[in-house]
Amino acid sequence: EERMRGRNPLVAAEAAKARSAGKMAELTRLERYPDFSVGISPTQMRNRISEWEIMLEVNIPLQLDRRRAQERESLAMRDAAGARREAVELGLLGELGENLVALDASRRTETLAATSLLPQAELTFQSALAGYENGTVDFATLLDAQREIRRARLEKLKAQVEAQMRLAEIERIVGEDL
Repeated sequence: EERMRGRNPLVAAEAAKARSAGKMAELTRLERYPDFSVGISPTQMRNRISEWEIMLEVNIPLQLDRRRAQERESLAMRDAAGARREAVELGLLGELGENLVALDASRRTETLAATSLLPQAELTFQSALAGYENGTVDFATLLDAQREIRRARLEKLKAQVEAQMRLAEIERIVGEDL
């Protein structure tokens, strides 16, 4: 979960948007204070400076309703950006949990196929082969036993493929190789 929050590009993008919206809200809040500017400039006549000018400028924010509306808007945008970031995180956590459960199920299915289904199918085939050689089992039964071996191997391969796909999804969500 922590690795996902630190490395997933979607989470990082939404976190950057939330930080940006927070900075904009702070800048909007600072607009309620007056701005002061001081300047000094020389007045030149021919090749010499004849006098100096000093400027003092004060901007006083008088449109309170407009400024307050901007502050509310920037705060709402900050909150919305935080909510979007949280929604992305929760969605990714849900995907991560789903993929972890599916990975575990795929690995269990593979283990079941390798340790139970496949050996049992092979024993059934050996028994059918011995019965066919003795004339007690027909050829169709022998083919069915062979088909069960192939089905068990296919089940094992499907489980391995599913596990690899789920692992790739987990790596995508986490943002790093596992």
